[in-house]
Amino acid sequence: MIQETPVGRHHFVRISVLGHVGRFTSVDAVAYGRGMRVICRTSRGLEVGEILSPASEAESHDSDGSILRGVTVEDDLLIARLERNRQEAFAACQQELASRGIQIPLLEVEQLFDGSSLYFYFLGDVPAEVADLTSQLAETYNAAAGISQFSDLLETGCGHGCGTAEKAGGCGGACTSCAIAGACKK
Repeated sequence: MIQETPVGRHHFVRISVLGHVGRFTSVDAVAYGRGMRVICRTSRGLEVGEILSPASEAESHDSDGSILRGVTVEDDLLIARLERNRQEAFAACQQELASRGIQIPLLEVEQLFDGSSLYFYFLGDVPAEVADLTSQLAETYNAAAGISQFSDLLETGCGHGCGTAEKAGGCGGACTSCAIAGACKK
């Protein structure tokens, strides 16, 4: 399903709960198949995306971000944990809105894959009180996700010789017990 080729390293990918479609470039020149889930670096952070189709070189001059790799089994475990956290944040926000008598429909809550951001989507104008409330909830539930260390590992690697950092040269086999060994470049 994955082909290693310089042709086809650009893809149209659907990201975010709102279904934004952008042009992304595979950092390792892998051509991904339609429907594959991938980890993307966007302007917001790390997000899970779905490959829609390849993009030609002509269509790829303005990239919206990078495709880091396909979603792994370990990623699915983290995604499940983030989903539970997102549902709890949704319920807490609805409860706070009701207790304060604020009549604004909460449509969705989105948590990025790296756990660094939590987004609340409302229908209509959002009063300042709600903006303050969602900031507090985002702080609480980002901390509750407890994965900021994972985000740091994705950025910097797990230690000397780890290949997860872009500037690192490779693992040399030292990462087999690492929590993110599947993300290491070998």
